[in-house]
Amino acid sequence: MLVATALAQAEGYVVLWWISICAVFSAIFIQIGTNLFNDALDFQRGADTDYRVGPKRATQGGMLPARRVMAGGVICFFVAGLLGLPIVVQGGWPIIAIGVTSLMMGYAYTGGPFPLAYKGLGDLFVFIFFGIVAVMGTFYLHTHGWSIGAVVAGIQIGLLATALIAVNNLRDAPLDVVAGKRTLAVRFGPTVARWEIIILAFTPFALGIFWWQTGHRSAALWPLLSIPIAWKLVAGISRTAPSAAYNYFLGMAAALHFTFALLLSLGFARE
Repeated sequence: MLVATALAQAEGYVVLWWISICAVFSAIFIQIGTNLFNDALDFQRGADTDYRVGPKRATQGGMLPARRVMAGGVICFFVAGLLGLPIVVQGGWPIIAIGVTSLMMGYAYTGGPFPLAYKGLGDLFVFIFFGIVAVMGTFYLHTHGWSIGAVVAGIQIGLLATALIAVNNLRDAPLDVVAGKRTLAVRFGPTVARWEIIILAFTPFALGIFWWQTGHRSAALWPLLSIPIAWKLVAGISRTAPSAAYNYFLGMAAALHFTFALLLSLGFARE
């Protein structure tokens, strides 16, 4: 959302920062709600057990019963809807469609009759909603239109967001097999999963060629400063077997996502 706002400003549009702030906080509550549903439903489906190697979760750790965690998810989605009202007024029906679909997919990620994460579709939907939808939706709020640049920026951010879930899934693959959670890491094995992470981590830098060719030279160059994080991440997962050590790599993937987005935004701001 920061990237989309900076891009809109760089392309000469009048930017309403309060609209972006509302969008950010609405998205944050959708994310929290999704995580709470994921917390409770993974436990109920048997994916989270005492053998979990990831960070401790509320339901799996016995801190809260599943029904309370689920209730927290519902409350977060309600708050997200309230925070989304100003951006609905600003953006109209396309934003309503994005908001409703985001809420539905937030639950469907691990809930319902066709849980996306259990069918190997989690990576795809993270890419779509954390990248394409988030960037293009925010860009539309300020411009009431679309651009190829917004698509490219959405792809860059989406790939790095997906890297987080890919690291998470590679870490959890041994237990996900037992729980019947058919992530890409389970379906195709650790070698393919590692190559997925490598592609997700480095492709956004290659796409910087687009910004160079379209005259956004700073947006092409500034993100290159985050390459050392990508290199360290890839080196780490390449020589480490899936284990609790991947919690560190998960944090590194998040740092890469954040740093790249911040540098890309600063690059647009200098235009």
